[in-house]
Amino acid sequence: MSDSPKKATITLDDKTIDLPILSPTAGPDVVDIRKLYGQANVFTYDPGYTSTASCQSTITFIDGDKGELLHRGYPIDQLAEKSHFLEVCYLLLYGELPTADQLEWFESTITRHTMLHEQMQYFFRGFRRDSHPMATMVGVVGAMSAFYHDSTDITDVRHREIASHRLIAKMPTIAAWAYKYSIGQPFVYPRNDLSFAANFIHMCFSVPAEPYEVDPIIARAMDRIFTLHADHEQNASTSTVRLASSSGANPFACIAAGIACLWGPAHGGANQACLEMLREIGTPDRIPEFIARAKDKNDPFRLMGFGHRVYKNFDPRAKVMKQSADEVLDLLGVHDNPVLQTAKELEKLALEDPYFAEKKLYPNVDFYSGIILDALGFPTSMFTPIFALARTVGWISQWKEQLADPEHKIGRPRQLYIGEPFRDYVDIEKR
Repeated sequence: MSDSPKKATITLDDKTIDLPILSPTAGPDVVDIRKLYGQANVFTYDPGYTSTASCQSTITFIDGDKGELLHRGYPIDQLAEKSHFLEVCYLLLYGELPTADQLEWFESTITRHTMLHEQMQYFFRGFRRDSHPMATMVGVVGAMSAFYHDSTDITDVRHREIASHRLIAKMPTIAAWAYKYSIGQPFVYPRNDLSFAANFIHMCFSVPAEPYEVDPIIARAMDRIFTLHADHEQNASTSTVRLASSSGANPFACIAAGIACLWGPAHGGANQACLEMLREIGTPDRIPEFIARAKDKNDPFRLMGFGHRVYKNFDPRAKVMKQSADEVLDLLGVHDNPVLQTAKELEKLALEDPYFAEKKLYPNVDFYSGIILDALGFPTSMFTPIFALARTVGWISQWKEQLADPEHKIGRPRQLYIGEPFRDYVDIEKR
């Protein structure tokens, strides 16, 4: 067996170009095309960059064919089952699972960063009362650089760490306050005696006039939603954060850019689309009609929350999310809620139908998380803000990794130009 490095050979007319092949620790080999333009004066064409690696990373790996999602090598189902969100945050940020002392330090640090600068209350009140919570979050997170000047120098390692902690800690407060503002209720301050997930639920649903206790089952379900959405490799919003970061933008601006990208219905709105579909179905007796429509190639209707663009077999996050959904629905009941009744029956019928098994259209994480959030009383307008809250740690981890990469440079995608060639300007009286 030869020990010589692997390479790919491209022939252009009478010129042959050798390109190195890089081998990852997991996943397919990668053809290194960095010198292709310089050597051959050609670009590659890859709309959506679906066949292009834009960076090296040690954070998250997905194998869609196997239904595998790893964070720093640890499978997501083990993390969701045995760990909790802040421990996973530490893992994503620092590369290893924390010791007991490290976890205690990290939880204490995050807990004591949860309050927002008091003047930011006035910033919230500058939005229209009916503003979408995602619009509020984009504005408020972007404005954090105007309030926290001591953590915007991206060349300072300590600044980067402070900004990381602040964003993870304050995002639940920002999301909860965006929700409270949209429904006309007073802001609820964070409580340091509650867990990360329980504190978020308390800020969303408690009011100053009476006590509010967070049920441990509900807190655990919310923690799992956060954990299962913490990072997902180089998706659209993560790539947006990295692209913004490549220009040297401050961390708050980069995360605001990620939130704006996540807002798109093709990215962060999947669980909202699932709930809207369930409401369209209406009642369990109408499910066969919609399943028949889903099978009809001539009908544009699609069952939302089934199958996944990346996972060709099953979504590894769905099994754990289903367990939490069952626990929440057992706790809260579904008897008076036709949407939740429809969801339970649709899940049952779809799993029993040979068509869905053959097509591998299993319920995904968005199906179950949407059910949970609806059962807890969140409006669909809050589904994507909760996604953004959870994904912040992934964005921050990717941002930190990029800044520490000696090969990183400002993003500058190329294009296949198909417009007009050079032409001279025509004076207006001659047009």
